Amino acid sequence: MLTTFAAPARYVQGKDATRELGAVMTQVGLTGRALILASERLSRQLTVTWTQTLGAAGIEFTVHRFGGECSQPEIDRGIAAATAGDASTIIAAGGGKALDTGRAVGVAAGLRVVMCPTLASNDAPCSAVSVVYTETGEVERVMHHPRNPELVLVDSTLIANSPARYLVAGMGDALATWFEARTVVEANKANELGGAPSMSALALSRLCFDTLLADGPAALAAVEANAVTPAVERLIEANTLLSGLGFASAGLAVANSVHNGLTMLSPTHEFLHGEKVAFGLLVQLALEGRPSSEFRDVVNFSREVGLPTRLADIGLTDVSDDDLRVVAERSVAPSETAHNEPFAVTPGLILDGIQAADSWSRAIGRV
Repeated sequence: MLTTFAAPARYVQGKDATRELGAVMTQVGLTGRALILASERLSRQLTVTWTQTLGAAGIEFTVHRFGGECSQPEIDRGIAAATAGDASTIIAAGGGKALDTGRAVGVAAGLRVVMCPTLASNDAPCSAVSVVYTETGEVERVMHHPRNPELVLVDSTLIANSPARYLVAGMGDALATWFEARTVVEANKANELGGAPSMSALALSRLCFDTLLADGPAALAAVEANAVTPAVERLIEANTLLSGLGFASAGLAVANSVHNGLTMLSPTHEFLHGEKVAFGLLVQLALEGRPSSEFRDVVNFSREVGLPTRLADIGLTDVSDDDLRVVAERSVAPSETAHNEPFAVTPGLILDGIQAADSWSRAIGRV
């Protein structure tokens, strides 16, 4: 198995970075017509800025409204809009589902891809992956694309002025990166690129974890005041770049598989990807038999920043064993990353892990 590492061609981050979008696109050779995929709300907020920055660069654009779910019908609508608009580049702006949709549209339509996350809520922007959902919110499949984005441009001001819950959810997604990477390396399994994890990917995953611990609480306090501080900049980089490079080039394990399983239960649909991954990480630590001190440290950090640590925290207050078996069965589907563990993972093992993680977390709360 060959060691494999992938990354976007250019990553740019900072205050008011959206104002520099046109100039940066020109620097990396992205000219011609562009299709911007964004929600109606975000379009109202940013159209003036897009007009100024892209106009100054001589880049014509049209805006295609994103409907809210990365589903196959939504991807098909984007492809049709890109074709009708004769676009050569797609600019996806918004949260993870908008970016996943834009990435899928770009690859299918043969466009160059620009990611402009306006939230630091997950590690999607830098990757070559799209998670496709049904129109009712269940994970349907994961698309692996042949290339990473040409440009990822992150506006720290937009992120700092978004609800703090999104930053916290991004911490949940990033929190799992190191632990899943460690598992993949220990199991001698492949990363999301089908290759062996590199030393660089493992080091970036560890740096992601260390940055969360060092800067997470301070960054959260700053964003609650809509302020951009050095801690916020470092945390955005951890959530977006470090976690994105880490999960793809080092690999995933049970934490993300449990997230996919949890989407089978409708009460979890109101919770963000990273919030469910955070609970999935506790399931992974429990079923791997990791030291209790490690489990406790993750629980304590999660509670400090407001991440879920119990089933009740993700809407499952009176969940039945039968419902949890549905989650467990989906978590070990043949394509799932739960099979990157160094032992066979069965629905029964996942079910035990879910129940143990929930009970263990509640016990910690009583201490």
